[in-house]
Amino acid sequence: MGNLEARKLDAGEQDEFPAVFGAAFLEDSEADVARLRPIAPFVTALGVFDDAEMIGTAGHYDLTITLPGGHHSRLAGVTLVGVKPGHRRRGVLTSLIREQLDDLRESGVALAALYASEGAIYGRFGYGMASFENHLSLSGKPGFRTGVEVDDRPVREVERDRALPVIQQQHARIAANRVGWTGRADGSWEALELMRRSRNGRQPPRYALHPEGHVIYRPETKWTDRGPDYRLEITHLMAETPQAYAALWRYLLEFDLVRELHWGKAAIDEPIVHLLADPRAVDQRIVDGLWLRLVDVRAALAARELNGPDDVVLEVTDAFCPWNSGRWRLSGECTTAPAQVALDVADLAAAYLGGTTLSQLAAAGRVRELEPGALTAASRALATDRAPSCPDAF
Repeated sequence: MGNLEARKLDAGEQDEFPAVFGAAFLEDSEADVARLRPIAPFVTALGVFDDAEMIGTAGHYDLTITLPGGHHSRLAGVTLVGVKPGHRRRGVLTSLIREQLDDLRESGVALAALYASEGAIYGRFGYGMASFENHLSLSGKPGFRTGVEVDDRPVREVERDRALPVIQQQHARIAANRVGWTGRADGSWEALELMRRSRNGRQPPRYALHPEGHVIYRPETKWTDRGPDYRLEITHLMAETPQAYAALWRYLLEFDLVRELHWGKAAIDEPIVHLLADPRAVDQRIVDGLWLRLVDVRAALAARELNGPDDVVLEVTDAFCPWNSGRWRLSGECTTAPAQVALDVADLAAAYLGGTTLSQLAAAGRVRELEPGALTAASRALATDRAPSCPDAF
């Protein structure tokens, strides 16, 4: 066994990065690697080497994220994490995450987030489930309830090159007030869209614009003995007003050939459920979304707005990043005052965006109340009116 070394990749090693990651997911054909290459330039790439062989990869995008109160913070969007077959169970993943979190701390980045390939992996590194996604499906032609206000301005389909500048402008305005949404300023979003477009031979995306919103979707065509059985796969749907939101849904529901609409990244409190006369027309399946890591507890707590008193004292334990262990007020102030609530950093991360409450975690035995009333106060202070969500993958 050689010596493992985790480090940032230099320019000469960047070409190997996509191939090693592809091998980890058994997607290392020439076509698979070609799809990954356009996004590699946007990633701060790390590798683990066994002597001269690269056997593991990890990277992150330099993003921003909207926090409660409309504040924004730098975010490391962790991605392309993998270990080549034949090299697992040797501490490669631990080495990658150790190097990445140390580097983020030195760079002053307080938050990191990822989408977990497996649910049991990242909790041991201090990541907590901070948001959830709604796999939402509508069948048939459900109608709106009486009284729904619909913006009557038309929804028009346009070509990709014409649509993207408008979509980016709309996204920036909407994301500024939606907790959990990430920024797209680095251009990586367009590269990811191109990668998805060429995957699995699917139909290319179609772009429909409204003056105050847009939808991106893919048709899946199918004919049966009884006629058309089309399916629309929504990848993005966002609107600046409730009326524009209703207009986009009316547009989608009026396709004559379509029997089912599916949206895999809807929010768990998606308004469409409450627009319909029959809410049972919507099937919903909730899965985990963003996993969040507080790289710097002090800076992370200070960055977001609270919904209540900021003086509750938390006793935070963090085995992987010991600089976070200690007593912290919700304001982010380090203190020697008696602790009122005790929890692991992963549980604080889960509650940080308001997607999970501390009271829920306490009911599962993951958070301990040390002073009567402190748990309720802290839980309410971290809560948000709307559930956090993130419409973008990375």
